[in-house]
Amino acid sequence: MKYVVAIIRPEKLDAVRDELTAIGVEGMTLSEVKGFGRQKGHSEIYRGAEYKVDFTLKIKIEIALDEPLATRVVQKIRDAALSDRIGAGKIFVFDLEEAMRVRTGETGAAAL
Repeated sequence: MKYVVAIIRPEKLDAVRDELTAIGVEGMTLSEVKGFGRQKGHSEIYRGAEYKVDFTLKIKIEIALDEPLATRVVQKIRDAALSDRIGAGKIFVFDLEEAMRVRTGETGAAAL
């Protein structure tokens, strides 16, 4: 089993979700997060005053899935979230040692 975590731009969420559901991903967890990398934030003007926003809003997607699907999921996320601008995001893939469905007690891939 694999655990995929992707940090993407908020405006790319619908495209990513559509691509993932098309290949059979049945569930994911989303969080609104803030952070910075090479992008280093940006400046905004509010009521005529300019101020610096150090952290930019991103969407964090977490997906637990069976290993054979992981490569396709990563590629679909990349394709849908691709941007020529800095700050397009990151994708991380971890080994998932165990999973359990709370309601039924199923474990392993059956719990996903």
